[in-house]
Amino acid sequence: MDSTPKNSYFSLKNMSLFFLMIVTGLFFLSLVTLNPSTAGFPSISRQCSHPNKTPMSMTSDDELGEALRRASMANKTVIIGIVNQAYVEGRVMPNMLDLFLEGFWAGEGTRELVNHLIIVAVDQTAYERCLFRGLHCYRLATDDANFMGEQVFMSNDFINMMWRRTFFLLQVLKKGYSFIFTDTDVIWLRNPFSILTRDEESQELDIQLSTDFYNGNSTSVSNSINTGFYFVKSNNKTIALFEKWYGYKDNSTGLKEQDVLQNMTWKGVLGDLGLRFRFLETRLFSGFCEESPDVHAVVTIHANCCRFISAKVTDLARVLRQWLRFRADPSNQTTPFQWPNHVQCLKSWD
Repeated sequence: MDSTPKNSYFSLKNMSLFFLMIVTGLFFLSLVTLNPSTAGFPSISRQCSHPNKTPMSMTSDDELGEALRRASMANKTVIIGIVNQAYVEGRVMPNMLDLFLEGFWAGEGTRELVNHLIIVAVDQTAYERCLFRGLHCYRLATDDANFMGEQVFMSNDFINMMWRRTFFLLQVLKKGYSFIFTDTDVIWLRNPFSILTRDEESQELDIQLSTDFYNGNSTSVSNSINTGFYFVKSNNKTIALFEKWYGYKDNSTGLKEQDVLQNMTWKGVLGDLGLRFRFLETRLFSGFCEESPDVHAVVTIHANCCRFISAKVTDLARVLRQWLRFRADPSNQTTPFQWPNHVQCLKSWD
């Protein structure tokens, strides 16, 4: 008869103890979460949320290595372009970077190459624009130099930026990456790798340089080179070339890096270093200095022999429109083709 009240009493007591244990556990858990060190428990949450290298603790060298790794082809080859604020916020629309990217969209077999393109930004504005476009981006430290504005051809800032570029590309080679360097005033109409690596002879070359004017001989050092587009493989010979090239920086007042490399080729430095090299014909890798006569074969068009960004953008946009019309109409494959005149670039020298 009195067993029921007794059982109820013990049941109530057990429930109270159970409830007390839960409250006590929650109390100590709150101590661990809010202040692990004072509670006497190991800081598990800190160990998990702070890996060895966070974005804030990564060095510039780490960030470059990561950018190269993400953009690299299977054979450790990347495409590199360099921009500043003037190239992403021009006075004309589209800006130079947008026009450069549009070329990859409009070209033949070029769209997938954007996956291997690294945009190197020399200022924060250019870097943020690059990130906004979802590209592989790297912020290049430039010490106290300010390269944000338009670097007019052969100005002191222009020359300094070209030398900074050369030193950066040397670091890429030292990390074991081969690359195509391209100015962003180069429109890619076709995949250049189809030419640069088309046969065994091409694949054995250490460096292939574009030219302003081509003399008909791909190994003649009298060709007028252009460092706005070239393909270089990473090896001891090319690293030695870039080190020697950059070593002339302080003894070449008034000369841009292209002039210095041109002098080196004339003096036979490429051969002395044992480099296997080729100068690219303008029929395939053309520019405003010397146009390609063959629209069916041309690979790139460079807005060289042009002084201002606004002029480059205007005339390159006309080239791209002409290219799109050519591709859109099958009848154009058999009719004569003529590139538009580079009116603004000609005026840029007035």
